[in-house]
Amino acid sequence: MKFLRILLILVVLPAFAQQGGMWIPSLLKGSNEAEMKALGMKISADDIYSVNNSSLKDAVPHFDGGCTAEMISPKGLLLTNHHCGYDNIQSHSTVEHDYLTDGFWAYKMADELPNKDLTVTFIIKIEDVTTKIFEGVSNLPTEIEKQKRIQQNIAAASKSFTKETWQEVMIRAFYDGNQYLLFVTETFKDVRLVGAPPSSIGKFGSDTDNWVWPRHTGDFSLFRIYADKNNHPADYSIDNVPYQPKHFFPISAKGIQEDDFTMVMGYPGRTQEYLPSFAVEQIVNDLNPAKIEIRDAALKVQDGFMRKDNAIKIQYASKYAGVANYWKKWIGETKGLKKSNAVALKKEFEKKFQERVNKAGKQAEYGTLLVDFEKNYSDIRPYAIAKDYFTEIVLRNSEILSFGYRLYQLEQVYNARGEQAFTDRKNNLIAGFEGLYKDYSAQVDEKVFEQLIHLYTTKSPKQFLPENISNTNASTVTARVFSTSKLTTYDGLKNILSGDAKVVIEKLNQDPAYQLVKLIADSYQKNVAPKFDEINLKNIALQRTYMKGIMEFFPNDRIFPDANSTLRITYGKVKGYKPSDAVVYEPVSYLDGVIEKYVPGDYEFDVPTKLIDLYTAKDYGNYADKNGKMPLAFIATNHTTGGNSGSPALDANGNLIGLNFDRVWEGTMSDIYYSPEICRNIMVDARYILFIIDKFAQATNLIEELTIVYPKAKKSK
Repeated sequence: MKFLRILLILVVLPAFAQQGGMWIPSLLKGSNEAEMKALGMKISADDIYSVNNSSLKDAVPHFDGGCTAEMISPKGLLLTNHHCGYDNIQSHSTVEHDYLTDGFWAYKMADELPNKDLTVTFIIKIEDVTTKIFEGVSNLPTEIEKQKRIQQNIAAASKSFTKETWQEVMIRAFYDGNQYLLFVTETFKDVRLVGAPPSSIGKFGSDTDNWVWPRHTGDFSLFRIYADKNNHPADYSIDNVPYQPKHFFPISAKGIQEDDFTMVMGYPGRTQEYLPSFAVEQIVNDLNPAKIEIRDAALKVQDGFMRKDNAIKIQYASKYAGVANYWKKWIGETKGLKKSNAVALKKEFEKKFQERVNKAGKQAEYGTLLVDFEKNYSDIRPYAIAKDYFTEIVLRNSEILSFGYRLYQLEQVYNARGEQAFTDRKNNLIAGFEGLYKDYSAQVDEKVFEQLIHLYTTKSPKQFLPENISNTNASTVTARVFSTSKLTTYDGLKNILSGDAKVVIEKLNQDPAYQLVKLIADSYQKNVAPKFDEINLKNIALQRTYMKGIMEFFPNDRIFPDANSTLRITYGKVKGYKPSDAVVYEPVSYLDGVIEKYVPGDYEFDVPTKLIDLYTAKDYGNYADKNGKMPLAFIATNHTTGGNSGSPALDANGNLIGLNFDRVWEGTMSDIYYSPEICRNIMVDARYILFIIDKFAQATNLIEELTIVYPKAKKSK
């Protein structure tokens, strides 16, 4: 598409302005490459992305569908965050062998632990298929028909594309549906746990320090990819061999300093940089506050139990971290959007947009966009709030309600598709529920349920509540559900699901937890979802047109596609920042900070004795900085988001200098509005990772497998 190609011919801006953006690696040539070189990069765009030759993209897989990882050895060794590997570390943990608390290290390959359903996916090739996807779309009269044709074209293009038998194809929309790219991928299914520091290192600071700077978390874990004898993806087998990647990253122990060039590659999940002011206003004033309150209530209950009972701590560690992560993110996002005056700045941009529309005489195409946005976001407000209450309470944070909703969907399968489909889904549910109940405590969930059902009945828009629930007493409902429902145990669930479809459905509808879920879900499906979807579809169409207009009328702006879990490049510089008056943050933290925060026996700030001993002796091996201190983490202006967890942070030569794991709290609004003044990503320093593997774990087998680039003054091992 011509306008997308024109977009790449940008004016080179002053260095600090050349930051922000999540760029498509196959389209870096031109202005992006020039900007990166101006910031200090010493490699080329072809070194980053190439189809025919080994390139950096070949070392950066998508990890477990939600994180990023990087290859760091020729034998398939993979580095990602501790919190990305957390589920798998937890799955191998028991009270007797608590790898969360004690850590895990495989000192030979035979000791590496396989992980059920864990996958990593590499990008092999990227192609623009926009023209194919838009065939026969423009003249269709309604948005529903357009979306249906687009999906048909995506399916046809995916099916017809030539690939190897072990490869897959996916097509994703960019620029709010103005461009479509096709990705050829390879997914590996035999991925084994190799190493993880104890949580007192890998999760140091836990939820108190989450999203903040300075940070002192050694957030990393190690896995290995195994392949068949042809180096192709294969299911787990003892006959599989370590995968030989097309590229792996040398690890730099040279260190970093302020204003050094940095580049992060990864799979950012979702951003909304081009939302109109009306949408951002709704997020700040309505949606984030509701979600924050719900998760705050759930987290307080879970935390109270986890601090008192180690078995519950193991059960809920991963779930708690997942809930807490976005709870705190939304708090920081709201704060940042207010601090940066994002709504007012977007209104200012919208004024300029309208002026350029009028000047170009294109009122017929763009003239009513902003008026339509304002009306739609006003109309959708109560439905959006009700949707978030339903999603947060029924689907995510009350486990018995989420279990019940899966069974509600099972009944719908029977009504829509009959007995055989019901039986297939039922059997899959029984198998899947076993793992869920392994990490379930009815005692914890009862208290969470009581808090959340109170919020649902008192805070969700009353016009959408079922008639016989709006005045319900939360304590009474809770006591009835948890004293009589069979969904509180796995055996009870299996009992309900025994029998043919009619028998199962009859038993389900007699269970009080299921009755409540069905009451709430029926009301939501009838009163909320249809109208929300109707208005949201209008906004999707408007957003696509708005994005087209932005690219047309602001061709010299830094316009990059929103994140959509596809491979992206972001680049910037190591940089401190000033979060508030009289406060200035340096860009590097040290092991000293761990000792300063140390609280013996504390859930979040305990420190392993061995780490204290290494610190006291200043026994840092080859990994200390020139002042003899042990660097731990650093920040830079790279534009990252969820999904970039585990992303490699690279230096000007493409060497690994760090591991991305977080953002600063004040800058979490970068998903909606990026500000180079306060948006910073947080990375574990590669030297700290090497120090923990080498000196703390004494895993010399792993150190010997790596290619480490040492400072000239120090000799390589």
